[in-house]
Amino acid sequence: MKYISTRGGVAPQSFEDVVLTGLAPDGGLFVPDELPRFSAEEIASWRELSYTQLALKIIAPFVDGAVPEKALKDLIDKSYEPFRHRAIAPLVQSGHNEWILELFHGPTLAFKDFALQFLGHLLDYLLERRGQKAVIMGATSGDTGSAAIEGCRRCDNIDIFILHPHNRVSEVQRRQMTTVPGANIHNIALEGNFDDCQNMVKASFADQSFLPDDRQLVAVNSINWARIMAQIVYYFWAALSVGGPQRPVAFSVPTGNFGDIFAGYLARKMGLPVAQLVIATNANDILHRCISANDHSRRELVHSLSPSMDIMVSSNFERLLFDLYGRDGKAIARLMDAFRQNGDFRLDESALAAARQLFASHRIDDERTVAVIAEEFERSEYLLDPHTAIGLEAGRRCRRDAATPMICLATAHPAKFPEAVQKAGHAGAPPLPHHMADLFEREERFQVLPDDLREVQAFMAGHLST
Repeated sequence: MKYISTRGGVAPQSFEDVVLTGLAPDGGLFVPDELPRFSAEEIASWRELSYTQLALKIIAPFVDGAVPEKALKDLIDKSYEPFRHRAIAPLVQSGHNEWILELFHGPTLAFKDFALQFLGHLLDYLLERRGQKAVIMGATSGDTGSAAIEGCRRCDNIDIFILHPHNRVSEVQRRQMTTVPGANIHNIALEGNFDDCQNMVKASFADQSFLPDDRQLVAVNSINWARIMAQIVYYFWAALSVGGPQRPVAFSVPTGNFGDIFAGYLARKMGLPVAQLVIATNANDILHRCISANDHSRRELVHSLSPSMDIMVSSNFERLLFDLYGRDGKAIARLMDAFRQNGDFRLDESALAAARQLFASHRIDDERTVAVIAEEFERSEYLLDPHTAIGLEAGRRCRRDAATPMICLATAHPAKFPEAVQKAGHAGAPPLPHHMADLFEREERFQVLPDDLREVQAFMAGHLST
């Protein structure tokens, strides 16, 4: 299997090169030149598999021999061994034909663990085989950073630099990043918002001359194809749990950078009968405005109670656009250039109509988010985090068919967002799981830096391991 850029300016690449490159040299994102497809009969035969066995079935065609099957199985097994639920991704029923897929049982209590535990082990394997060292540079709106650090902190061949917006993540999210010991781990609190962090990462990938010749940047944000690939698995897992593929399923996904919901789109193209995908957004609603009103315009970022979704430029949306425009890289390059210059673009009517056949969207503000948390706890004593509350509410409002199971992705543990939970009337902060009980007693390490590319790059160059 080969991988191509969404902007069409790069020769097809191998899986190994794509994982170690991240962003394509032409500024685009890598996607497979073609997807594996599974028949309904083949998918149904996987119903009795464990999560890790299912992951091997789905991931192996994308790797296509770049990692021997036994080694790939070992990487997958090691990736999910730290998860604190034997099902890895359990389903909880929340209503008639309505389910919550709990994706927060990993080591950092967020769905990012599913991809980043695997990516960390995969990177170390590939770098060791090549005899190389690499530098991870990532931007986080809250959860990616801690999951990346946890996934990569034991890697011998990696230095980690994670940028988060200063004072714009929850205290639990920040401490999960800044209290992890290790000479190869560096947290940068950038005086800006998440989009500023993301723009700095993209600029650094475009020009890596600030690094020594023997180092290269590796992406851990969802621009890295391996992140998307690993997330496809839990869509198949959830659908099989509620009767798929013999019946269609729908998913509601709290959405910021579009990577998680794009994995669901790919699952559908690979043969899973996905009837509907709901884009659930907070006040930073560029994706909702695009789908509902063809308004893809940049606005000022709002600091919300669901900070992991405080994103105005959803990088992975480009991967969907590439398909909507018939995989025309030149057309995508023109769209992205218009967005960079003018801060907006409009979709062709045919592309918009194609998107609306599968995708619906809704915007939930902080007030309603808090109300949903309170209502759900009053009704069932099930405590939602604010992102999951947005997903649950959007799924209920956008659902097209009550006979089709609606599965809401629970992307984080409520203990990560005590402010929202307490605003919903919950007495005290939700307790952290026992393995994090001493989080607020651990020593923090992070550097506050201005939103200045040269200063950040100089800090990185000066803190590489020898």
